[in-house]
Amino acid sequence: MSGSMENPSLLLLRNEHELIGNDILVINFERDGFVRKLRKLNPESKITAFSYNIADIDSLDKSANVEAIVDVELPKRDFDLIIYYYPKSKHEAQMMFDNVRAIASPQTRLLVVGDNKGGVKSAQKQLEEKAEVCYKLESAKHCILFEFGGLFALDKFEIDSYLKRFEVQIDELTFKVASLPGVFNHGSLDSGTALLLSALNTNALTGNVLDFGCGAGIISAFMTLKNPSIFPTALDVSALAVYATNETFKLNNIRGATLLSDGLNAVADTYNAVVSNPPFHTGLATDYSISERFFKGAASILNKKGQLILVANSFLKYLPILQESFKTVDIPAKNNKFTIYQCL
Repeated sequence: MSGSMENPSLLLLRNEHELIGNDILVINFERDGFVRKLRKLNPESKITAFSYNIADIDSLDKSANVEAIVDVELPKRDFDLIIYYYPKSKHEAQMMFDNVRAIASPQTRLLVVGDNKGGVKSAQKQLEEKAEVCYKLESAKHCILFEFGGLFALDKFEIDSYLKRFEVQIDELTFKVASLPGVFNHGSLDSGTALLLSALNTNALTGNVLDFGCGAGIISAFMTLKNPSIFPTALDVSALAVYATNETFKLNNIRGATLLSDGLNAVADTYNAVVSNPPFHTGLATDYSISERFFKGAASILNKKGQLILVANSFLKYLPILQESFKTVDIPAKNNKFTIYQCL
């Protein structure tokens, strides 16, 4: 075991005798080498690593020799062991549990592991009445490992049935949004994005505009409905977000593109503007490295006179980082929680 491994993975490996199977599915895994260790425990088995997040898939060690899938629905196969790292969102977990029950056989064992602070205790309440077997294997390292067996089958799983549609109003403009559990802006407009949209001069934007970390596509929809000369490309690391944004585009008859990408890795074009409410978390912790990479990358994909416009929590020390990549950084709007940065 490596000291760099996350606690949920360490707890799993403390119970390595439980990690043996012929056809194994690992969901929402940590980027800490666990999948490679799982392969060593199961050298002849078929192992599939699944995530909604393309960065998880990109992080996999190719030598682990696993099938890697990023999608919004699990592959339909007869897995005898499923390992699930519990996510931050309970609603996302419930959706995944439904998906698992739709593909599981009576012989499937489901292991659920997670950090106590991440809400893993909820797994028992969410599944105990939908499984014949439910018990805590171990509690250690501020984490819990549950096992479930005899999962009650669901006839089918359809991602569209989990879409939540709602309306967003900014000034005189009202438009429709579709979202999914686990997607930022799920079910409502957050106050940071609301401040960004209220301060955004869409008349100063035109042509190709990148919506980085698009979530449910609210920024893209707002910009394009206000100024049809904008062609948005909505980018997110989450397949759920990309799916939701495509649905938001359909609801509003918006012509735009979506891009599943870890940061700016999949970006091949240049843009007149990048507009964003960028993520600043990795798991449960604040992570400046995501934003630092984004700011430097954004400067390199902007056309001449292109601009980066973003909103961020005011406690985040973004100003000096932005000034390293841009000649001018203005603050056109600010309140007690959020700051708008306009960078040229």
